[in-house]
Parts: sequence; structure tokens; C-alpha cells
Amino acid sequence: MNARFITLDGIDGAGKSTHLAAMRQWFAQRNLPVLFTREPGGTPVGEALRALLLNPATQANLRTETLLMFAARQQHLDDIIRPALAAGTHVVSDRFTDATFAYQGGGRGLPLADIAALEQWVQQGLQPDLTLLLDIPLAVSLQRIESHRSKDRFEQENADFFNRTRAAYLQRAAAAPARYAVIDSNQDKAIVSAEIDAALQRLFEPRP
Repeated sequence: MNARFITLDGIDGAGKSTHLAAMRQWFAQRNLPVLFTREPGGTPVGEALRALLLNPATQANLRTETLLMFAARQQHLDDIIRPALAAGTHVVSDRFTDATFAYQGGGRGLPLADIAALEQWVQQGLQPDLTLLLDIPLAVSLQRIESHRSKDRFEQENADFFNRTRAAYLQRAAAAPARYAVIDSNQDKAIVSAEIDAALQRLFEPRP
């Protein structure tokens, strides 16, 4: 079986951290080799850029922010994702390029063509085999963000920003339904986990 590249995405407050733990169990129960990672981050360079990008004190214009996201992604692909896939290890990434299209494109208004050009340059055609998109109503997202003790640079954005970001995620999922599994994460945790399990099972079913 070829190694699979899976991403988990969604707006802040969607519950990614909670369900990543359940995904670890899913792979462990099946003895499948897997590497869990995150964006921005995953490498020393990426983690340093993550700290910069999420710091509320950081003053960066939109193009700088986007270029830093892709700089972290390039290092992540070169050092972590591509080597793992080549070695037969499945990869699960907490966020990937969909987040850039949603946050910098939808949320902040960067032309999508600019992001697409960077995507092609950095990824050279590599796309996830499956993107699990955790979707929640805006009001629930904002409520969960407000419960955080401290907010990062993105969590401090307003409701309109997150509304545009969520809409961008859903538009991308609608345009490529074969790659995305959109899951309502405002349901009971067990139901969400079951839907994630089902999406993973479909991906790993033997293909004729």
C-alpha cells in the first residue's frame, strides 16, 4: 500500500486537537506506520516561524505572512512529509495549504491566484489524499476561542474574518469533493470520531 497523506483542517475552535488524539488510536489499532505533524511547524525552522506568525506582537503585512507560511511549508515538505511518504509512512498533518487559502485568502483577502502560484512552486503537484475538514457554526467557534486563556494572532481576529475563512474552506471542499470529508464537529464527540473513522476506512480500503 502506498503511504497516504492526510490533513486535518478547519477554523479555530473546530476541535482538531481533540480528534487528532482519536486518529492516533485509529492508526495504532491497525498497526499502520504514521507520522503526525503540524503547520506551521513540524521542523525547527517551521516551529520558529510558527512562533513568529502566531505572536500577537508580530507586525507583518499580508504578503510577508503568506510567504512565511510557505517558507515553513517548504521546509516541512523537504524534511518531514516527502521523506516519510517515500519511506512508506503515512502522514497526518494538522493544517496544510487549505489553511492558507482559507485564512490568508478568504479571511484576509489575498488573491487566490497568488496563493495558487506559491502552492505550485512549493508543492510541485503534491496534494493530500484526504482532507478532513471539521466544520462548526461561527457562533460555536467564537465561543470556544473566547474560552482560551490567551489568544494567538489569528484567534484575535473578528467574527467577519472567521466567517470569510469558514466560507473559503467550504468553497474549496465543494470544488473538490473527492478529496474532502466535511464533518460537522458541533456534534457529540463520539459521532464526530465515528465519521472520521469512516472517512479513514474509505481511504484505506483495498482499491481494485
